[in-house]
Amino acid sequence: MSRASEEESDDVSGTESAPAESLPGALPEPLRVELIAFRRDLHMHPELGNQEFRTTAALKARLEEAGLAPRVLPAGTGLVCDIGEWDGVRPMLALRADIDALPIPDTKRGVPYRSTVPDRAHACGHDVHTTVVLGAGIVLAGLAAKGQLPFPVRLIFQPAEEVLPGGAADAIKAGALEGVGKILAVHCDPRVDAGRIGLRHGPITSACDRLEVSLDGPGGHTARPHLTTDIVTAAAKVATEAPFLVARRVDARSGLSLTWGRIESGHAPNVVPQHAELAGTVRCLDLKTWREAPDLVHAAIQEVADQYRAKLEINYLRGVPPVVNAPGAADLLRDAMIARRGPLSVESTEQSLGGEDFSWYLEHVPGAMARLGVRKPGERGVRDLHQGDFDADESAITVGVELFTAAALLDAARL
Repeated sequence: MSRASEEESDDVSGTESAPAESLPGALPEPLRVELIAFRRDLHMHPELGNQEFRTTAALKARLEEAGLAPRVLPAGTGLVCDIGEWDGVRPMLALRADIDALPIPDTKRGVPYRSTVPDRAHACGHDVHTTVVLGAGIVLAGLAAKGQLPFPVRLIFQPAEEVLPGGAADAIKAGALEGVGKILAVHCDPRVDAGRIGLRHGPITSACDRLEVSLDGPGGHTARPHLTTDIVTAAAKVATEAPFLVARRVDARSGLSLTWGRIESGHAPNVVPQHAELAGTVRCLDLKTWREAPDLVHAAIQEVADQYRAKLEINYLRGVPPVVNAPGAADLLRDAMIARRGPLSVESTEQSLGGEDFSWYLEHVPGAMARLGVRKPGERGVRDLHQGDFDADESAITVGVELFTAAALLDAARL
């Protein structure tokens, strides 16, 4: 898939859509209540990447109850489920959810669904994503049983999004995209009010890689640093100068950024240590520059380390490329949202520096991700993602389910 050109507008405004009353698939009240309870159960029992056995079992049981035949992925977590039978010719629409949680404590107060697992929390909204795709699957299965779903739809419940390079690659390897022609997803956004989505053409997230650096050399007494490899100073210079060098060797519009999150060295104030470690992330807004980033980063760090005669070892872990929304798929989400909620329910959004492994699917098929509003309308302040007090306005579940069901029906109508 090719990314949007620089000349192509990221604007998603427009009013082309079918009237809401012409689209079946509104969320029934009993199912709305059930889905909220399902999300709360997931929230209380978060599981880390590739450990989502309870979550997978709960999804499998509910999909089977809806008359579907989900297939658990080979590693035992995550699953794929088709609604209708693929004819081998016309490509399917896929709806993707990520099901894992984060290794941080849940610090919310006053809610009955706070995490019951120490140092584990659904602090990124994956429980909402999962419930939205589940709800859409149940509604679409009902429509299919009535003959109201013209073409099959695939549900992908993917494990390990938070584990670089992400569980998407494993799902793809297991055949999750076989027969798929387009894929859609949502990601919770606490800066957008519930009842609305944020969209853009082109890149909507950034690339994200992980970096670990080790510096070694003969240590010694701080009274005689000239007889040592001054590892602490070398590490400090790598920490401060390498990001500058990297940024100055690419077009500033690419947004290539090296940021450190950890630096460690030494144990005593009068000893020059033999070893230092740094760890951080490399983020990039531009797909082409991301492909060049490992060589650029390695060269910059090597240049600094050589000044201090430090032995260098770099572990550069490839993460994910940017999520690049295909205009046609983004427009499908826009039109579906307008059909359900009206033209004021869609707003333009900025490209984020966060990473998302949904991008791996887009290396194979066109697709788009929308930012699903989860902020309570009128609420002041923002409970940011990846923080222990994150929570979502649960009305966003209804919005997400109806967005996906409308998108499936509109996509079928346009084929």
